[in-house]
Amino acid sequence: MKLWLVILHIVLVGTNLWVTAHFHEDLPEDNEFAEFEDFEEDKTNSRVEAQQEEEEEDEFIESDKDQTFDEEDALVEDGDSEFDHFQDEEEFEGLDVAGGNAGAKPEEPSTLTITKVPLHLRARWDSFYLEILMIAGLVVYFINYIAGRSKNCRIAESWFNDHNQLFSENFSLVGDTGKTAEEASDNGAVVKESESQYSLYCSGRVGCDSMLIELKLLKRQDLVAVLAQMVRPQNDQAHIRIDLTKDETDNFILAVAAKKTAMHLARDMADISVYCPEKRPGEKFNLPSGFLVMSEIPEATSAVLDTRVIQAFTKYAQYIDYVHISDQYSGPKQQEDSSQLTMPEVKRVLLVGLNISIKGRIQSAEMQERMRPLLQLTFYLLDKLRRFKLSKEGRAKSDKNRQRVEEAFLKTTSAARAEAAAQRREERRRQEKERILQEEDPDKQRKWEEKEQKRLAKKRAPRMKQLKVKAL
Repeated sequence: MKLWLVILHIVLVGTNLWVTAHFHEDLPEDNEFAEFEDFEEDKTNSRVEAQQEEEEEDEFIESDKDQTFDEEDALVEDGDSEFDHFQDEEEFEGLDVAGGNAGAKPEEPSTLTITKVPLHLRARWDSFYLEILMIAGLVVYFINYIAGRSKNCRIAESWFNDHNQLFSENFSLVGDTGKTAEEASDNGAVVKESESQYSLYCSGRVGCDSMLIELKLLKRQDLVAVLAQMVRPQNDQAHIRIDLTKDETDNFILAVAAKKTAMHLARDMADISVYCPEKRPGEKFNLPSGFLVMSEIPEATSAVLDTRVIQAFTKYAQYIDYVHISDQYSGPKQQEDSSQLTMPEVKRVLLVGLNISIKGRIQSAEMQERMRPLLQLTFYLLDKLRRFKLSKEGRAKSDKNRQRVEEAFLKTTSAARAEAAAQRREERRRQEKERILQEEDPDKQRKWEEKEQKRLAKKRAPRMKQLKVKAL
């Protein structure tokens, strides 16, 4: 194949050379400076004509001088006046008496033509189309930034204002921003984390330590995110996190989420991936078909998903993203790190994710009012978790699972823990040695060295196993 390509390339090059050699003379030359060459030719011709005229005038003057000298030789000098020869008409024969040159040729009109040279840099808009596009893009970006930021701010304030009364009825403290009273009155209870994220903190309710609501809106201020939203629509969401009181709820893990969110929870969340990796369809629990259930204790699932919860899931299925109940919540799964010697800190939480908008479309005020029952459902689940208690079998299974996870963690980190313990012992010996050397007592130093030598000798000695023989 390569040989054929080389042959084809050689043939094409030879054809090009042959055509260039035979048809080069027939082709008209495209000379970009033809008009300038005409100008140079005209200029050269005018110079030649001027030079010829000068030569003719010189010849005429020389011949006139010769004739004058001949006549002066023939005449007799008159001493009366030295300027009488100007009065002689025969001396200036052939010349205009009035002072003009009668024998000179009339001047020809100038044939010099100035060619209009076109300007190479013309002030036209098509020469700056790149700059125009860049400026237009920047203008569109800043307009979208201002409009998107304002729209997100309006959405957040409207959502919190619509549900502020419900929060005040369930919590004694709403909107602890950590600011002074004047600043809080100016900015309200909502904390602006970024241009697309707002938060509200509440506390003062039985059964929970605090509640944090985060509104994660679409990045409407980002033009790239807006264009991506057209291709892959997303939803504005409200994430509710309630930190449960330690001794108020039993130990179990349960998660109900939409299919896409359930895949994310099972893959990234540490507690779900360890304790309940199995995903079951929601139809088995009378839930809509778009949900998956991940549960550790079956009796906890049947107790939490009662009739009221199932009705809420059925009626507001498109607004519910996930419900996550856990006593071993430690956040997203961390990468395996052998240097970690203790288990991660866990908390008891109730996590709820709600869709404020569907594919970026904000609902009307009537739709926003329909989301109030979902917040009430969150508080209903909170009260239900306080009242629910596992059976002895369920509690035993829960404790066994947690013990199994702890043993597996200790087994994987045993080598790292042994190494850390050896380093700690070595550090203590080093400090003790420095303390002994600083003292000016040779007896203590000698005793410490003897003790250290005995320890090293015992460590280097081979270990013998003792076998016990039973007497017959």
